Amino acid sequence: MTSTAEQMRAWTGPAILTYGFRPFFFGAAVWAVLAMVFWVPMLSGHLMLPTAFDPVSWHAHEFLYGYLGAVVAGFLLTAVPNWTGRLPIVGWPLGGLAALWLVGRVAVIFSAGLPALLVAAVDLAFPVVLATVIGREIVAGRNWRNLIVLGMLAVFALGNALFHWEAAREEYAAQGYGLRLGLGAGVMMIAVIGGRIVPSFTRNWLVKRRSAVLPAAPMQPFDNGALGTLLVALMLWVALPLGTLTGLALALAGVLHALRLARWAGHHTFAEPLVTVLHAGYAFVPLGALALAAEILAPGSFGMAGAQHFWMAGAIGLMTLAVMTRATLGHTGQNLTAGAGTIIIYLALILSVFARVAGGVWPEVSGPLTTAAGLLWIVAFGGFAIVYGTLLLRLPAARRA
Repeated sequence: MTSTAEQMRAWTGPAILTYGFRPFFFGAAVWAVLAMVFWVPMLSGHLMLPTAFDPVSWHAHEFLYGYLGAVVAGFLLTAVPNWTGRLPIVGWPLGGLAALWLVGRVAVIFSAGLPALLVAAVDLAFPVVLATVIGREIVAGRNWRNLIVLGMLAVFALGNALFHWEAAREEYAAQGYGLRLGLGAGVMMIAVIGGRIVPSFTRNWLVKRRSAVLPAAPMQPFDNGALGTLLVALMLWVALPLGTLTGLALALAGVLHALRLARWAGHHTFAEPLVTVLHAGYAFVPLGALALAAEILAPGSFGMAGAQHFWMAGAIGLMTLAVMTRATLGHTGQNLTAGAGTIIIYLALILSVFARVAGGVWPEVSGPLTTAAGLLWIVAFGGFAIVYGTLLLRLPAARRA
C-alpha cells in the first residue's frame, strides 16, 4: 500500500497541494487579513462592497464561515488521516476543495448582483463537500469515536445556510440564529477537540522537562459533565439568547470550563509559548460564556457584540492561530518552539481581542478601540502569513530532492 510520504513525493505539482493544512491555513490567514482590510474602511463608511449582506453581517459571516471554515478544513484534512490510518487528500482534489472555498468568498462579496439562492448554493458547496469527504474517511476507517466531529461540522454548515436565509430576508443576520448556531458549533469544536489536544500536548512537553506536575488526563467524567453543560447552554443561547435561564446556564458552563482548564497545568508551561497559547486560547471559552451570561443577566456589562467577541475573536481566533502555528511547525519538520515572530503574532491577537471587547464596555471610545483591534488583527494574521508562508508554500529541501 502506498504510504503518505510516498503519495506526497509522487505529487509533482505545487507544494501547497501536498497536504490539507497548507492551502487552507495559508488561505485562512490571507483572508483574515483581507477581510479586515475591507472591514476597517467599511466601518467608517469609506468603502462599500457589492455584497447583499449589510456590512456587519458580511464581517461576521466571513470571519465565522469564511475564515473558520478554512481552518477547520485544514485541521480535519490533516488530522483525519492520522485518526483513520487512511491516506490524505493531495494534489488536484485538494486544490478543488480549496477552489470551492475561494469561490464561496467571491460569491458572497459580489452577492448584490446575484440571486440569493445561487450565492447560498455556491458558498454551501464547500462545507457540504468537505463533510462528505470527512464522513467517507471516518466511516471507511471505522473511526466511530470522531463521528461527533462530523456532527459538529454538519451543524456548522446548517448555521451557514440559516445565515444566508436570514440575510436574504433582509434580517440582521449578524445577531440571528445562523450566527449563533455556527458560533456555537465552533465553540463546541474547541471544547471537544481542544479538550483532547491541550492536555495531551501539555503532558508531552512537561514529561520531556521531567516535571513533577502533569495535567489531568483528558475526557474524564468531569470533562464530560462540563461538555454536556456547555452544549445545553449553547442550545439555550441559540434558541433564547436573552433568556434568564440561558444566562444562568452560560454562567455555570463558564465556571465549569474555567475549572476544566485549571486541571491542565497551564501555569507550568510559560517557558514555551507554543504550549501556553493553547491554554490562553481555551481560556476564552469560559470567558465568553461568563461575559455573555453577564450581558444577559445585567445588560450593558459588555454589549452583546463585545461579549460575543470573546468567542469570535478570542476562542476561535487565538485557538486556531495556536493550532495553525503548531501544526505547520510539526508537519514541516521544524522544532516545536515559538520564535520571536510567533510570540508577536500571539500577543497582537490577544491585544486585538481585549481592544474589541473594551469597545463594547466603553461605547464613547468604541471607534478608536475597534480600529485598533482591526489593525492588531491584521498584524497577527499578516504576521502568520509572512512567518509561516515559506513553510506552507514550499517543501523542505530534502523532500524536494
